[in-house]
Amino acid sequence: MNQAIESTDLPAFIAVGAGEQSRQIAVRARPGRPPGLFWLGGFNSDMKGTKALALDAWAAERGRACVRFDYSGHGESGGRFVDGTIGRWLEESVAVFRQFCRGPQVVIGSSMGGWMALLLARELLKAPGDATLAGLVLIAPAPDFTEELMWKGFSQEIRTEIETKGVWMRPSEYGEPYPITRALIEDGRNHLVLGSAINVGCPVRILQGAQDPDVPWQHAFALTHRLPAEDVVLTMIQDGDHRLSRPQDIARMLAAVGEMG
Repeated sequence: MNQAIESTDLPAFIAVGAGEQSRQIAVRARPGRPPGLFWLGGFNSDMKGTKALALDAWAAERGRACVRFDYSGHGESGGRFVDGTIGRWLEESVAVFRQFCRGPQVVIGSSMGGWMALLLARELLKAPGDATLAGLVLIAPAPDFTEELMWKGFSQEIRTEIETKGVWMRPSEYGEPYPITRALIEDGRNHLVLGSAINVGCPVRILQGAQDPDVPWQHAFALTHRLPAEDVVLTMIQDGDHRLSRPQDIARMLAAVGEMG
């Protein structure tokens, strides 16, 4: 069913940024009733992943609105991955959210998308718009990953290469090596959230795999302690990995989304 939906679905494109910084962002916006669903993907991922397609299919079956997009340098969007930073991708996330979402929204963020969801919530609290947050569903969330899960874990040799050459090609279990740039690391420090309380203004559901090799379960606990005590639920999946894309994991994600409805 997901493939059938995808094959007939062409993205819209919006320009984000000015002048030389302008890039074309690919967006798929399914009309429907509220609360709408807003997908924020992971680092080096795109909106055609298993979880994103399952979410869109779930929304289609229930007549719910659903918005997905690709960050610049990802999937069908323009721009180069090597130019990406947390601030750049946040600018795109906010732009797509404000242009395509109306009324209450459930934001679903996977891995880096979990960090983006928290930053988006902060931006919306500072400058409310036509859309509001009904809840956050965070899947293996990776707030502050550029500092806590990358830089602090890199060897001195890797750090030196990033500082002197501006980039290091990181091997990946999921495909070709990908660039970690000095700009990504340095810009990430402007968007850290785990150093103080995080106010998101809505319920939060977190799904975390205990066997996650990329985002350790302790990271999810650290995040939970920074969130308000009321209506925040952390679900630990004992045999879960980082992707959490198995049928039973997808079912948990959709149950959490449905809880926000």
